[in-house]
Amino acid sequence: MCESGHGPTGGCGCRGGFLRGFIQPKLLLQLAKQPAHGYELIETLDQTGDLVAADPGNVYRVLRGLEEDGFVRSNWDTSGAGPARRVYELTEDGIEYLAACVANLRETCRRLDEFLADYESQFSKEGNRNA
Repeated sequence: MCESGHGPTGGCGCRGGFLRGFIQPKLLLQLAKQPAHGYELIETLDQTGDLVAADPGNVYRVLRGLEEDGFVRSNWDTSGAGPARRVYELTEDGIEYLAACVANLRETCRRLDEFLADYESQFSKEGNRNA
């Protein structure tokens, strides 16, 4: 259900608050805090309630892409019990890319704030209760 109260099959066009492409900066920020293996990253995304981003297949695809682009690197950790796990860490290029993502998000927030103010202004003039 979205913030407007539309159900999952209720014809909602607002997509319930999902922000397309937000998984990349979320993963990069987690890796800026500390290196992690994929399962740890998935758990972190799951704790934030971002079920789309927490899909394991999606997370590993995004991590592979970030690694191909040079924003993260990975190494096999064989020190623990059980099978080896790939541990991801942020690169210098990844730090720069994360900063660019943040700048883009700030600009997006600014533009959304302008839109929402315009929307509120429009519907408060008309006295429309649907605002």
